[in-house]
Amino acid sequence: MMISSPCVVSLVWRLEDAQGQLIDELPEPMEFFVGGDDLLAKVEEVLIGQAPGFAADLNLEPEEAFGDYKAELVFFETRDIFPAEVDVGMQFEGPPEGSTTPDLPLDVLYTVTEVYDTHVVLDGNHPLAGVALRLSMKVEGVRTATLEEIEQGSVAESVFTLAPSQAPPGSVLH
Repeated sequence: MMISSPCVVSLVWRLEDAQGQLIDELPEPMEFFVGGDDLLAKVEEVLIGQAPGFAADLNLEPEEAFGDYKAELVFFETRDIFPAEVDVGMQFEGPPEGSTTPDLPLDVLYTVTEVYDTHVVLDGNHPLAGVALRLSMKVEGVRTATLEEIEQGSVAESVFTLAPSQAPPGSVLH
């Protein structure tokens, strides 16, 4: 079966930054929905029309991956608006309640990056924003998407959302 939208592909890959530092590795095939939210647009573009066995090495600039880093999405808030157990890696959908920084987007996932006695630093950038990436991938299989997958625009077990500070520095995400 050829890859077309919508369908499900099984991929193995190695994802590195531009300096060759490992970010993520899938040594065992994992399924992704083509035509939805599971894969970056540039990755889908390369996969369309291909078949199992296809392999590619992609260089992804930040705008083709997770976007440019936006300094305006990093801000300080007073420590007293956070729960007592606030810690690096905690995340908030939208600015935390009581936030005083003006004009923050409401539809962003903010991550606590530093905690001090008097304030907390939050970052709304994707952890890979501003990073050029190298992706080596191979198609292990292709199948027809189920109706549920088509409606969701995703394969349920897809884990391609990278959350900052969830893994210790130097560790891989799978």
